[in-house]
Amino acid sequence: MKIIFNRLYADYLMPSRLGEYEAILRQARDLGYAQLAVRDFYRSRDRSPPGRVLVHRHDIDSDLRTARKLFALESRHGVRATYYFRLCTLDIGFMREIEAAGSEASYHYEEVATFAKQWRIRTPDTLRARFPEIRQQFARNFDSIAERLGCPLATVASHGDFANRKLNVINHELLNDTALRQQCGIECEAYDDALLRHIDIYISDRKHPVYYRPASPFDALGRDRAILFLTHPVQWETNWIDNTRCNARRIIEELAWRTSASC
Repeated sequence: MKIIFNRLYADYLMPSRLGEYEAILRQARDLGYAQLAVRDFYRSRDRSPPGRVLVHRHDIDSDLRTARKLFALESRHGVRATYYFRLCTLDIGFMREIEAAGSEASYHYEEVATFAKQWRIRTPDTLRARFPEIRQQFARNFDSIAERLGCPLATVASHGDFANRKLNVINHELLNDTALRQQCGIECEAYDDALLRHIDIYISDRKHPVYYRPASPFDALGRDRAILFLTHPVQWETNWIDNTRCNARRIIEELAWRTSASC
């Protein structure tokens, strides 16, 4: 019952936390942190980066309304960040605004999970055997987004889905393919060791009542030199319509998964 209440509170009752997000931006600024997008930090990693760095990554799983509010706060404070959009949250106009401000807009991909659900695949070996087809689909989607955006995409980030967890096949396995990366011009996947080994602490936001894991950014700022802060709009402000739509979609997809025949 407590778990259900916490989920309902997080999705429908939680007050806006945007003031808290702005407080993080201010504290980082006051402590001398350069606040960068993933792309900028990755490209500077082998040079002499600023003494203190806060790398901002936003995964736009849902809730474009709150994503725009986060962007407005960052613009007010001169902060650069990366916004990764799923196919279902693509907003090319907004993505162009992000790029024009010096931040990064790119792709939050999930072709592996999407393919598994579409074809009702129930075993990891069967899914991995279809990777050549899935890579082709990824390349088509990637190129389409870059063409519509009007600029190349340098970094991408894997999205996590219940299908990935059930099959124990993560989306970014798809990019364990040098040829695919070269074909698309991908410099970095957000979970690459080439990026993360330069990070002292990787903090992700979480739903109520946890909020942050493994530590609060307020505690890490001033203590850790290089911080990567992953956030999701849905964790910072409730959006009844979008949350209801996403919850309904998740229930329908899981029911279809459970009732499908094994492949």
